[in-house]
Amino acid sequence: MTRPNFAAAAVALTCLLPLGACATGSAATSRCGPATVAAPSGDPTPIDRPGTPRLPVTVRSADGTSVTVRDARRILAVNLYGSLAEIVHALGLGDRLVGRDVSTTFPSARALPLVTAQGHDLSAEAVLRLDPSVVLADRSVGPPEVLDQLRRAGIPVVLVDDRETVDAIGPHITAVAAALGVPDAGRRLAARVRTEIEAAASRVPSGNRPKTAFLYVRGSAGVYLIGGKGAGSDAMIQAAGAVDAGSAIGLSGFRPLTSEGMINAAPEVILVMTGGLKSVGGVSGLLKLPGVAQTPAGRDRRVVDADDGTLLSFGSRTAETISALANAVHRTCG
Repeated sequence: MTRPNFAAAAVALTCLLPLGACATGSAATSRCGPATVAAPSGDPTPIDRPGTPRLPVTVRSADGTSVTVRDARRILAVNLYGSLAEIVHALGLGDRLVGRDVSTTFPSARALPLVTAQGHDLSAEAVLRLDPSVVLADRSVGPPEVLDQLRRAGIPVVLVDDRETVDAIGPHITAVAAALGVPDAGRRLAARVRTEIEAAASRVPSGNRPKTAFLYVRGSAGVYLIGGKGAGSDAMIQAAGAVDAGSAIGLSGFRPLTSEGMINAAPEVILVMTGGLKSVGGVSGLLKLPGVAQTPAGRDRRVVDADDGTLLSFGSRTAETISALANAVHRTCG
């Protein structure tokens, strides 16, 4: 999967001008105003009866190597979207986490030391200082040389498949649970999450499927991208009962934002991260980016922003995020 090296973190979804709410024009805009939909705000809910890790275990890492884990008392779980640490916590092992990446922001993890330097590059020195007994990661973090350095230091490094889709959540949970010696807890957590996602999907509004474009923007770094097939954002947009505008015009992964691309995508809704929206000066600044003002979403200021974190975190709380996103995308002003 092609994706940028960006940080994600999260809590709420804000529909700055909900779909179907307003006609173009300042008067209509002033009548609608912002509407906020709460998304996951607390810690991931641990599974009942998590059990004690039974170790040692030997598991197959996603890079094809066999890794033996002998100790799960000091766990470091890091990836681009923060989902691995969330899964560890939901398995009932959150008190064993010793560090975090910038995307791991649930309350009980915020005080943990950061081990990522710029973006999602791991700092070998920061990791080694924490003396983890096992490291769980995927290919979204690196560089590979740092992971090799950790292995040479004798730390078991288990890579988890990095597919960012709703269907991949269950396999990710079972892979993490297997590496930590709690396979039964993993199966029960995967079943619980699957049931929650199915329930959330059943509540997604049917009928109209608004065309929605996810823009990853960081004004301070001059990064402006649109998501397409396989970016992760496409899976959440589809789960929320919308059509991913980038995928619809044949984009894959993340691609540079261009006027031609935005006009061709013609989204009815634009989805962005809260931090990214702030970095470009809010909705007014977003409309100055290439092609945005010329789209139906831009003309009607239909922008949904999601605090960086849960939107692209395919973990144990995905059902809550699907419900919140669907609510924001489909809601109309009262």
